[in-house]
Amino acid sequence: MTAPEKRTTVHTFRDDALGEHDAVGLAAAIRRGEVGAAEVARDAAVRVGDARALNAVQADLDVPARSPGGGGAFAGVPSFVKDNVDYLGLPTGHGSGAFVPRIARRHAPFGEQFLSTGVTVLGKTRLPEFGFNATTEFEDEEPVRNPWHTDYSAGGSSGGSAALVAAGAVPVAHANDGGGSIRIPAACCGLVGLKATRGRLVANEQSRPLPIDVVNDGIVSRSVRDTAAFLAAAETHWRNPKLPPLGLVEGPSARRLRIGLLAESPTGVPIDAATGAAVTETAAALERLGHTVEPVRVAVDPRFTQDFLTYWGMLAFLIAVTGRRLGTGFDHRRMDGLSRGLRADYLRAMHRTPAVLRRLKRSREGYAAAFRGLDLILSPVLAHTTPRLGRLSPAVPYDTLIERITAYVAFTPLNNVVGTPSLSLPAARATDEGLPIGVMFSARPGDERALLDVAFALEADRPWRRIQDVAPAS
Repeated sequence: MTAPEKRTTVHTFRDDALGEHDAVGLAAAIRRGEVGAAEVARDAAVRVGDARALNAVQADLDVPARSPGGGGAFAGVPSFVKDNVDYLGLPTGHGSGAFVPRIARRHAPFGEQFLSTGVTVLGKTRLPEFGFNATTEFEDEEPVRNPWHTDYSAGGSSGGSAALVAAGAVPVAHANDGGGSIRIPAACCGLVGLKATRGRLVANEQSRPLPIDVVNDGIVSRSVRDTAAFLAAAETHWRNPKLPPLGLVEGPSARRLRIGLLAESPTGVPIDAATGAAVTETAAALERLGHTVEPVRVAVDPRFTQDFLTYWGMLAFLIAVTGRRLGTGFDHRRMDGLSRGLRADYLRAMHRTPAVLRRLKRSREGYAAAFRGLDLILSPVLAHTTPRLGRLSPAVPYDTLIERITAYVAFTPLNNVVGTPSLSLPAARATDEGLPIGVMFSARPGDERALLDVAFALEADRPWRRIQDVAPAS
């Protein structure tokens, strides 16, 4: 008989200025004068230090930066920015060792929108090189570790942000999603992660000029109301007139939804038993709450996975060509194994780019057809549960790594290509190792309200497991 696996859990919840508040609760406590913003920032910095075993922080600010106006829904709430968005005074490294990053001379447009919510920025979080991987691991550096079990991945590419929020170091953190990079780490770390409709938030600077803008910025949070409050606050800074206004969603509505159950991957990737059970149990809970759930299929071109990888490879190719703009001494030969492999694949497939773009853009037709008569689609976030560190490392030979990634990330990329909103929520069950499992809801363009409706209802019906209830403070 083998000895049971030793589980190391890291969390920083304690009786300090942050307590167990989410961002909405902490901001309210600051407004009432129960705690001060400076005290909260100080205690958050201590928590971040106590979570250093997670390797989640890329850069700290010597002096926490607060919103100049001092207002906003999250006024005084400590947070972090992911290290692929410019933040004035800090370098933007994109998780890469291929160059020496320059200090940002201004905030990126989304950075301004994020700051408008009132957050106190403590620094920047780590991501895998250029956000390409579904885990936050590196060839020559320590990985970001999952706070629920430090031998496992925190997901990617917003793994640093997710690890800090799940561990209780800060209530919310910036994340972005170009193929699942908000929803994947949210699923791995037991968080709420919403990828909004394309254009709902200020456009990401790097992806806006691309033929298909696949990247959306946002946050990861521990509560549905934090995600809802963030979207409402961001909308007061800038609102896209082409989309219906969202406003502040404060709880579930009385409407009953028709929800499609997507139990099989559109790309034919098999789902493991624990993931399938989590989705089935969620469907049963929805029916008990009065919603209608029925099977659905989403038709995608059989070449979708390869087409998306070709598009991903085009991004790696463009970075290799233009990387000198990111910083000094850029050398594409120092990009990691995943980035180099994607670039090499694209060089062989470059002539197929026009056909790939046409097919990817046509994906919206199959997505729209699946929604006829439905309000939402429920599916897994990932095809199998969170892997151990090392399985998706960029040090793994490229051909093996790509097979593993495509066998894992089978559901999330479609929303990025089509531009539709999608939300990861923690399921009621955990893995045998005590790790969270995520379930995903997808909606029509502009209908984040339906996603938040069902999320509020499930959160109230089956509150998420809390990391502080399964392990003592770190």
